[in-house]
Amino acid sequence: MSMYPNLLAAKAPALLLAGLLILAANLAHAAPDFLVDAGWLESRLKDPKTVVLEVRYFPHRYATVGHIPGAVQVARFKDLGDNDSPVLMRLPAREVFQATLRRWGVNDDSTLVLYDDSRSVLAARLYFLLDYYGFDMNRVKILDGGTVEWTAFNELTKETAPRKPGKVTLKPGNRAMIAEWTEVYERVVVGRDPQVVLIDSRPKDMYTGKLIRHSVQGGHIPGAVNVVSLDLTDAQSQKWLSLDQIAAAYKDIPKDATIITYCHDGFRSALAWLQLKALGYRNVRFMNGGWSQWDRSLTLPVVQGDKPFDEDFSL
Repeated sequence: MSMYPNLLAAKAPALLLAGLLILAANLAHAAPDFLVDAGWLESRLKDPKTVVLEVRYFPHRYATVGHIPGAVQVARFKDLGDNDSPVLMRLPAREVFQATLRRWGVNDDSTLVLYDDSRSVLAARLYFLLDYYGFDMNRVKILDGGTVEWTAFNELTKETAPRKPGKVTLKPGNRAMIAEWTEVYERVVVGRDPQVVLIDSRPKDMYTGKLIRHSVQGGHIPGAVNVVSLDLTDAQSQKWLSLDQIAAAYKDIPKDATIITYCHDGFRSALAWLQLKALGYRNVRFMNGGWSQWDRSLTLPVVQGDKPFDEDFSL
């Protein structure tokens, strides 16, 4: 009888372990399935069901610099926030956002490709809104690297063409995906609930209060920890870092906690929300209104410095 079956049987556990380690390594470095490259988009650009949406930091560059052929311009403040609220970037109403999507030519069976020129941080807000209002997220992609990725091998255009209005129908907002300031105040500031983690996604100087920008006052919500979501992208390529690098930044955030993300106006916090979802965190919420809601009350408590709580909260 051959000795090879016994030899293979003896090596099977080691081979299985090696295979699992390789699989784990590949998963750690794999990109989320909602991120696509320019080649993927180029092959689908002429598909009538493909709707490309551009969210630039400086929206006038859609016309002056150019855009991906066929792309629809998204005015990030007007189109992605509640224009009638004193806090500008609270979530728009379903009917309003639905009308905006229809104006862009979006249908229920459209494939949406979102891109920006700001390391996915603007596209992430649009992605969140689509998910919040029940669009089929299997049909939503983000061009990783945005305009930098596209222009490496392709041209932008200044030409625009009208789109036929769409007929998309959104669902009521999924309230389990958001947190209002009252919940943050009750569970984090008052209750000190250990099962809730509040993440401030802004740059460190804004978190500490050293830099006051787009705000009335500096600092952060008591109890918030600082993870800068934009630091988990590459400044030159505009692309996401690998998932294992992103996971390292969030390593102290327990996966069984309720996580609430916030920033000034709901862009960096949407990126943090998306990063955490990509890592497999299940209960991640987005603070509606963010720091703008908290800051402009002028009466809610604020902490300055690099710690979640200051001396006033140490007793």
